[in-house]
Amino acid sequence: MGLEKADDAGVYKISQDLALIQTVDFFTPIVDDPYWFGKIAAANALSDIYAMGGIPKTAMNLVGFPAKDMDISILRQIILGGLDTLKEASVILVGGHSVEDKELKYGLSITGLIHPDRVLTKQSVLPSDMLILTKPIGTGVINTAIKAGLASEEVIKTVTSLMASLNKKASEIMSHYPVHACTDITGFGLLGHMAEMINGSPSGLHVISKNIPFINNVMEYGSMGLFPAGAYKNREFFEHFVIFEPHVDPIMQDLLFDPQTSGGLLISVEKNAAEELLASLKEENIMGASIIGQVTEEHGGKILVS
Repeated sequence: MGLEKADDAGVYKISQDLALIQTVDFFTPIVDDPYWFGKIAAANALSDIYAMGGIPKTAMNLVGFPAKDMDISILRQIILGGLDTLKEASVILVGGHSVEDKELKYGLSITGLIHPDRVLTKQSVLPSDMLILTKPIGTGVINTAIKAGLASEEVIKTVTSLMASLNKKASEIMSHYPVHACTDITGFGLLGHMAEMINGSPSGLHVISKNIPFINNVMEYGSMGLFPAGAYKNREFFEHFVIFEPHVDPIMQDLLFDPQTSGGLLISVEKNAAEELLASLKEENIMGASIIGQVTEEHGGKILVS
């Protein structure tokens, strides 16, 4: 599994009962604190392995650092943040590579393991599956508010902690249920990643907007127009997959295209097991988890938002 599909990671089968999962991700700082930037970048990179249903095992750092303009202590804090998140995930750092760059960048290449028969792909949804989202939406808008100096310390703390939290526990829990498909919500926004799940499929998705969890204050910031440029690019690229019912608020519509950093998992699970899976997630303090819709046999290849 590789370039022929837009899945979250590449998978290479080694034997009948073992396959490698490989992924890589890095980006520029989205928070001012270097330690927390490292934690968020690591959580974001690990997320693709969790979305495939795998167990991450090793990692390598990727660093672009403006050595002439920044003190090396900043890089140490970034790497320490990443390392602490890797330890939390029981992942071993085995190396990495750094280059001098005018713009600071950090991320990781992650290798995980999985049984070949247990790989979760994006496009294996089945009609009547229920859709569970494990983290609230809105990191792009909140980060834009932070850059504008409009976000409170409480909001900054909340979104930073959310982005740094691992999808490890959610992935472990869903492995005990009849899950058919999964993806993590990142740069394409909720609707963008949903579109990837049903692109070219006879199935469609029905999303119930009132069930979607949002970070506190995100509607307020959205009403102020604090959307990142990526939200408009996502809407331009993916809007033809989406049918909005007339009552869906325009700000809500834009928020569903908001690019996320280290977002939650979107899980497509057998209908009869959905409520039990949701309860199990909440029992493990994944309190933002919510059933936000279902897979349908109607409007194939489209997402209906009601």
